[in-house]
Amino acid sequence: MGMSVTISAADTQDAEQILKLQYLCYQSEAELYGDYTIEPLTQPLDDLRAELVRGRALVARLGDEIVASVRGEVDETGTARIAKLIVHPRLRGHGLGGRLLDAIEEHLATDAQFAAKRFQLLTGHRSEGNLRLYRKKGYEAVGALEIGPRLTLVTLEKAA
Repeated sequence: MGMSVTISAADTQDAEQILKLQYLCYQSEAELYGDYTIEPLTQPLDDLRAELVRGRALVARLGDEIVASVRGEVDETGTARIAKLIVHPRLRGHGLGGRLLDAIEEHLATDAQFAAKRFQLLTGHRSEGNLRLYRKKGYEAVGALEIGPRLTLVTLEKAA
């Protein structure tokens, strides 16, 4: 490709490109669970823009193209909820998801506005690639919630 991927803060101007990438990336999850009504596939653009204003979002760019993204918010207890870690299918398996996860954790733990004490994220029980990455990064399962007959969300957590 000849270009390197750069990670930077996202802003509301990136919302449309992030939403298109999110839609592409969550197709495999929807297929895995047999449910194309999952929230990442039905999220309105205005809701995504509100998330970008409320919390922290990072994007990875290859040139002008956003090829990966992650979002996080810290609540009043100091728990950072990390969400929607997505990597373009053509770039998966090259460590980009891990780099983004490290970057959002650093931002949420060291930024005075956020000051996270712990990190928490959710993933589906059959999403083996996600579970493998999160365990490798030090996350441990702390709970599970059955959403329906095909999907159980696993809650993973680690200290900041």
